Amino acid sequence: MNIVLYQPEIPANTGNIGRTCVATGTTLHLIEPLGFRLTGKELKRAGMDYWEHLDVRRYMNFEEFLDKNPNAKIWMGTTKAKQVYSDAKFGPDDYLMFGKESAGIPEEILVDYEETCIRIPMLDRIRSLNLSNSVSIVLYEALRQNGFTNMQTQGELHRLQWKE
Repeated sequence: MNIVLYQPEIPANTGNIGRTCVATGTTLHLIEPLGFRLTGKELKRAGMDYWEHLDVRRYMNFEEFLDKNPNAKIWMGTTKAKQVYSDAKFGPDDYLMFGKESAGIPEEILVDYEETCIRIPMLDRIRSLNLSNSVSIVLYEALRQNGFTNMQTQGELHRLQWKE
């Protein structure tokens, strides 16, 4: 799986998403400009202790991202979508793209991806969910659909044993 962040602005969100990517074996793609430096202390606080294990790739703009990932199936997370994320059929190598916190993915990009725009249902009292929460919701649905391949699905107690 792949997570694509289009011009993320808040370092804590990107740090949390990076940590989620490490936990799930997901590649993180960052499309610039970023609203922070990747060495910032906020990013470290949110997940940098895992950052060395993260497969992260940076691009100067969306066009460079497309050039370097020419056959990518891109699902666009947006509140403007007609389709609910849980109705999508995700493949194991798909790209889940999310926009910057203040504005989302530009409509100039969305119009070319109408069939793969997806939304998370919510009440109309707010504009959107937090970026890192949105990424987690959609990513884990995509991973579930693909059988959580290579992921640990059962936990163990530290001191005691589960009753049989």
